[in-house]
Amino acid sequence: MKVTEQIKQPILQEMELFEKKFHDAMASKVALLNRITYYIVNRKGKQMRPMFVFLTAKMVSGTVNERTYRGASVIELIHTATLVHDDVVDDSNRRRGFFSINALWKNKIAVLVGDYLLSKGLLLSIDNGDFDLLRIISVAVREMSEGELLQIEKARRLDITEEVYYEIIRQKTATLIAACCALGAQSVIEDSGKVEDMRYFGELIGMAFQIKDDLFDYTEEAIGKPTGIDIKEQKMTLPLIHVLNHCSAKEKSWLINSIKNHNKDKKRVKEVIAFVKGHNGLVYAEAKMNEFRERALQLISKYPQSVYKDALELMVNYVIERKK
Repeated sequence: MKVTEQIKQPILQEMELFEKKFHDAMASKVALLNRITYYIVNRKGKQMRPMFVFLTAKMVSGTVNERTYRGASVIELIHTATLVHDDVVDDSNRRRGFFSINALWKNKIAVLVGDYLLSKGLLLSIDNGDFDLLRIISVAVREMSEGELLQIEKARRLDITEEVYYEIIRQKTATLIAACCALGAQSVIEDSGKVEDMRYFGELIGMAFQIKDDLFDYTEEAIGKPTGIDIKEQKMTLPLIHVLNHCSAKEKSWLINSIKNHNKDKKRVKEVIAFVKGHNGLVYAEAKMNEFRERALQLISKYPQSVYKDALELMVNYVIERKK
């Protein structure tokens, strides 16, 4: 059995019911919209976000309720909206191996579909008075936007510090997983301390997840992402930042010059990768990733043993050990 299937095992019934509710939440009177949302629902990925919502709710209280389902649907609606918009922004034609909405229906329709999904998510919360859950999700969307813009602002200068890098990935990647875990807990308990613990748990997983993604840029294994793509796109990753901050001035200017002016030169990109590896960039990033993992596992260690806790521990380790 695949690891993701193993993780899903304790919440199979919840996930099946969620899919039905999520599908209903997207319904519209406009036939074109229904065609597009049907296409979106049928090309779903691993569904990590709703899994985090249900597993967290179950671990902290042993139960889920209608609020949990609505919360998971809202997260998926709003997250899907941001993905549809992202594909327009990036002028991307593919998403998870399928054509993106903008590739099939053009930018104008994609932007409108994104707006529609966003409003559906907001209304699902408002109509049911789930203002606490809506607040969690809205903060995440704000932070994701800020993180993207912070990265764009800092990308022009290749001298970003590790602190700025952590702030970018915390907002860009970790904040959404944090929202899923906080929302799962908030939907079933009123203990703000536990909800905050779960939010932080999700954030730590998200940080580890992004560092793992950074490391893929330096591996030869087939991961669906060609080696060195981040370097070609002048993205600052943790292995690179660490090496830039710990090499001689001469080496630093060679590295910066390579990334800025020779990022399309395959031989030069290979040299950069070799340099980062040779100067312990990967070793350092792996150690940091494992630090985040340990802190995440520590946070849930105080909860009583359950299949849900086991699944979350499996999820934390999967994030670190995944091959793509």
